[in-house]
Amino acid sequence: MTESTPPATELTSQYIAQVVGDLDRNAKEQERVRAEISALQEQLLALQHDHTLLVNMQQALGADAPTQPAPEDAATSSPPRQKRPKSTTESGTGKRARAKKAATAQSDRPAAKSADKKSADKKPTAKAETPTSVQPTLVELIRRHLREQSEPRSAAEIATALGEAHPERRIKTTVVRTTVEGLVAKSQAQRAKQGSSVFYTAPDAPAPSEPSEPTAPTQTETQPAED
Repeated sequence: MTESTPPATELTSQYIAQVVGDLDRNAKEQERVRAEISALQEQLLALQHDHTLLVNMQQALGADAPTQPAPEDAATSSPPRQKRPKSTTESGTGKRARAKKAATAQSDRPAAKSADKKSADKKPTAKAETPTSVQPTLVELIRRHLREQSEPRSAAEIATALGEAHPERRIKTTVVRTTVEGLVAKSQAQRAKQGSSVFYTAPDAPAPSEPSEPTAPTQTETQPAED
């Protein structure tokens, strides 16, 4: 039986093209690396040849040949020699960076101390200013106003007087009426009604009394006394 292969869709064709391109780039990269390796191997062989010639010339001249590694050892040990200057430079830069950090930290300490001193100097002044900036509450203003009055006052009169004394507070009559009614509920103010108007006084002030009706004369006052 023959297996039916599904038709290639557009997505699979894109994947196939991408894989082909990646394979091509991989092959080219391998060729480049091989070429570099071969060039490096040729340079290494030339250096090894020059090394042997120099050693032979030194021996022919009769000079004491310093102990040097063989060409194979030199080739293997050459990468560590190239890395040593990098490590020394890195360590030097690291030391310089640490020294700079320590210097900046020491230079920042006096500035931080001076900032702390300034903040500490500012704190007492702020504490000293807070008591003067505190304003009395509306309840305190209403109590004080009622104690200073010798006659009962309505909520509108209290609001008008307090608004003139404290124009920045924008005191409203409805708020004053609610507040003074709360004082009446706490027995901190007295409430009296005269007709359709309501008046308020301090708790220690005498409540306003309505005029009393005239009483009829008694019989003893109208009849003369008998002889």
